[in-house]
Amino acid sequence: MRVQAENISVTVDKKKTLLQDVGLEVLDGETVGLIGPNGSGKSSLLKSIYRVLKPEVGLITLDGEDVYRLSTVESAKRMAVVRQESSVEFDFTVREMVFMGRAPHKTLFQTDTAEDERICAEALAQVGMGDQEQRSFFTLSGGEKQRVMIARALAQQAKFLVLDEPTNHLDVRYQLQIMDLVKRLGMTVLAALHDLNMAAMYCDRLYVMDNGKIVASGRTEEVLSAALIRDVFGVEAEVVLHPRTGKKHIVYFSEMSLAAASRQKGAVGS
Repeated sequence: MRVQAENISVTVDKKKTLLQDVGLEVLDGETVGLIGPNGSGKSSLLKSIYRVLKPEVGLITLDGEDVYRLSTVESAKRMAVVRQESSVEFDFTVREMVFMGRAPHKTLFQTDTAEDERICAEALAQVGMGDQEQRSFFTLSGGEKQRVMIARALAQQAKFLVLDEPTNHLDVRYQLQIMDLVKRLGMTVLAALHDLNMAAMYCDRLYVMDNGKIVASGRTEEVLSAALIRDVFGVEAEVVLHPRTGKKHIVYFSEMSLAAASRQKGAVGS
């Protein structure tokens, strides 16, 4: 699955610009990260791609086809979305949540088939939730809920996965589990990520957003630098190559921590 967004612009209330002339590309099998400070336009761009926020200008295509010309069913067959938080109002079981992913492949009153059973069972097994299918979704931890939502996306059999800050508010263990799982799937993935170290570890390429625009893009190891973090995020950082992962790793510094370190050096020197 190849995803392209060209010259995307979105304005709300006729005066507030959320996106201005934004373009990106995700190649088949890539994991591409979207990073930037809060309010930079990451979620707005993703919503434009998964058809919640239609742009006034620009074109978004999946394998060359305009996403806004696809039917709802056809779009769901090609693209699955996992958001930061799952707004579920009714108490479904894990199994029922995952079976919702089969909806694009069924007619309105069609019952579940043996093939549906097989696909959903495999999806739950892939996310390590195969023995939890009768549990209430409401009783799951944040990490377990996200794994179930990924299983539902797998049951859709879509080739393109959109992740809108899927690891926010999760413990580090669950953050790593979710991103390890996504990477193992081998799908085409576009993910808005809050944690730059997660982006450095898991993304093949990055697009950096600020004030509704793309301000940098390229291979992850080329994009992440102390200068970019200072300019876009407004913080001082040191970017090093981690000796165990071989990936870039970011250490942040506040003015207070730098001042404290300077005082400690002075004390040691005297």
